[in-house]
Amino acid sequence: MTESNAGLDVFFVLVGAILVFAMHGGFAFLELGTVRKKNQVNALVKILVDFAFSTLAYFVIGYTIAYGVTFFHDAATLSGGGEGFAPQGFSLVKFFFLATFAAAVPAIVSGGVAERAKFWPQVIAAAVIVGLIYPFSEGIVWNANYGIQALLESTFGARFHDFAGSIQVHALGGWIALAAVLRIGSRVGRYGPNGRPFAPSSIPWLALGTWLLAIGWFGFNVMSAQSVAGASGLVALNSLMAMVGGIIAAVIIGRNDPGFAHNGALAGLVAVCAGSDLYHPLGALVVGGVAGVIFVKGFHWTQEKLKVDDVLGVWPLHGLCGLWGGIAAGIFGLQALGGMGGVSFLSQLIGSVAISAYAFGAGYVVYALTSRAMGIRLTDEQQRRGADLSIHSIGSEPEY
Repeated sequence: MTESNAGLDVFFVLVGAILVFAMHGGFAFLELGTVRKKNQVNALVKILVDFAFSTLAYFVIGYTIAYGVTFFHDAATLSGGGEGFAPQGFSLVKFFFLATFAAAVPAIVSGGVAERAKFWPQVIAAAVIVGLIYPFSEGIVWNANYGIQALLESTFGARFHDFAGSIQVHALGGWIALAAVLRIGSRVGRYGPNGRPFAPSSIPWLALGTWLLAIGWFGFNVMSAQSVAGASGLVALNSLMAMVGGIIAAVIIGRNDPGFAHNGALAGLVAVCAGSDLYHPLGALVVGGVAGVIFVKGFHWTQEKLKVDDVLGVWPLHGLCGLWGGIAAGIFGLQALGGMGGVSFLSQLIGSVAISAYAFGAGYVVYALTSRAMGIRLTDEQQRRGADLSIHSIGSEPEY
């Protein structure tokens, strides 16, 4: 790196990190608007505190597992004066950027287990996920650890491709969330003889969450190049088209439902991450449109047929749409369909399914152990009272 190039790359990745960090505000407001009013404070506090403990876990152990880098050196070494650390602290802003990705996983899980999870057991589970579970697969996908990528390339002609995390972030978070929801159980009053669906507390707050996430997503995707030289306008346009496809499909299939319309945008963005650097924009539009349909149908199927109380629908949104995105990269990324090529359908299928299965199994173990060790479910009475008063001793509007 020349000095000027190093400075540009530091700034480029720093802006990306800030945009993805802002997405955590989107996660918070999306959950705040979806849960009942008596659980709004808990949604805000949980996302913030999960982020703090996740970042600490990733700094101490997670990043080392994924990339073999430790930060227990003096500041001069970390800033670029030592072997393995790029000039002007580029390695440090890269950590910041990737830490915001990692912390998105417990933010996804949070939406699934909302309104009935105890606070500190959930925070501890989040730290375990980001410190141990997430970096193991991250190292395989993005650092080619353990020779698995090389094996896929030699066998099927291409490595597993996940440019910005349809599988490594979203599917991983969605399938862990499914395991957590199944382990914790449904909210009091959601199912049973007198069960009923619970209406969102605020469509405007839900919409704000989507807008914050959608804006930050362009940092999530475009800045995944991690250098100015590698940045591509194709990634930006594909992200935009996939979001548009998700909105259009979800609002039509969902019969104008505002929750589906706003989550449709996110479904398209989740799905496009893996192949956003490969698709023709029309391919991205199709990938996003299919994801919008998957979310709407998956949400109904999960809630009404399977009776799985996934409050924000994070399994269909992140788990299923993320899985679709990983597989779609092996279809619409092919040159025959206008893509850039360099991908294998079988590598995409195997990698996507394997990481999703790993996430579900590891997530179930984490939440089973957490439940046994500390108990993770609020009592029925605490749920009726609401997580705000039961955990934080204050409601969202203390004056009233």
